[in-house]
Amino acid sequence: MASSFVDKARISVHAGKGGDGAVAFHREKYIAAGGPDGGDGGRGGDIVFVVDDNMSTLMDFRYKRKYVAGNGQNGMGKRCYGKDGDTLYIKVPRGTLVRDTETGGIMHDMSDGNNWVAAKGGRGGWGNMHFATPTRQVPRFAKPGLPGESHDITLELKLLADVGLVGFPNVGKSTLLSVVSKAHPKIANYHFTTLFPNLGVVYVDEGVSFVMADIPGIIEGASEGAGLGHDFLRHIDRCRLLIHLVDVSGSEGRDPIEDFEAINAELREYNPELSERAQLVVANKCDLLGGERENIEKLKAHVQAQGYPFFEMSAVTHEGTRELVKECARRLKELPPVVYYEADYVPPEPVVDTSEELTIVHDDDMWIVEGPWLQRLVATINFSDYESRMHFDRILREAGVFERMEQMGVRDGDTVSMYDLMFEYKE
Repeated sequence: MASSFVDKARISVHAGKGGDGAVAFHREKYIAAGGPDGGDGGRGGDIVFVVDDNMSTLMDFRYKRKYVAGNGQNGMGKRCYGKDGDTLYIKVPRGTLVRDTETGGIMHDMSDGNNWVAAKGGRGGWGNMHFATPTRQVPRFAKPGLPGESHDITLELKLLADVGLVGFPNVGKSTLLSVVSKAHPKIANYHFTTLFPNLGVVYVDEGVSFVMADIPGIIEGASEGAGLGHDFLRHIDRCRLLIHLVDVSGSEGRDPIEDFEAINAELREYNPELSERAQLVVANKCDLLGGERENIEKLKAHVQAQGYPFFEMSAVTHEGTRELVKECARRLKELPPVVYYEADYVPPEPVVDTSEELTIVHDDDMWIVEGPWLQRLVATINFSDYESRMHFDRILREAGVFERMEQMGVRDGDTVSMYDLMFEYKE
């Protein structure tokens, strides 16, 4: 594969940690210890993916694999809140699929141009100003910030093109693209001249245009990883229409019908849906036949019997190219839009190891419960969702947290504080 084109990359993203709340007191006459005025910590920065239409490969991710957003600033005295951590924006080409590396599930399709938050920053911890009550006027504690989300992600680029050119190496795909668009792919008379996909905009008439992709030549066995074709078959997934070029000149010493069937077999093997994709079959290099039409007629009869439209063309002399382009534009008006991949990623149920010891501190009517596994658990719970809250309550009960508090003397109506969560204890 050419070093200038990368269409798959694996990275890790880590959102920022929330800042810790502050323990502070201001000086004021007749108020115990000056009164609590510790501010909250700032929220950790998010990791956000952004579409950049000036990017055409994932080359930027070849050497940099770890992306970390800014941490939230700690809270300060005088009720000053910590500054939120800087959000990290990651630019990717349009058409990039974001997958969870472990499960392979699609987290998001970066095709619509909208920004997408891949990892949310941790919430900032509360300062001691939140914990003052009539009976606890000098709270000497605050809450630490929560960690941000992190993911191992695989980026997979699927080019957004309306029309894809497929066929064996050296059948004239790059030549056709150069003729009908302003693209300038490298062209030479040897196999695998095209080492990475080329895109070109084809202008048909005023206000009518489409994007055409020259996919590197596919060989038999490509769907199983042979040759270069396997690396680029994914780019055909997005194409609404395929132009299947077949060399009818015999210059490569191959049979046109066998070539046609071999390529279609590879497409079906890679993705059965591709066999149902609209396809125009084009006999190229007709100028080299010198009036001999046997190969053309045999291929024409074979493909039309299977229901495929058939065209004769010479990309070098431009003969038949205008008719082909007009037919593409006509077909594209009838075909559905470019494939958009819906997210199917399901976040794994957090595995909580409750064997780690928790710290429970009793301060007047406040019970402060902290510990590494509890911190991780709180960060994953959606407390606005009933089932999520019940899951949280069940884990605490199974871990014996409430039983331990009852043994320590917790009473109905006491306040329980777990990081940025506070609730009344009910017996």
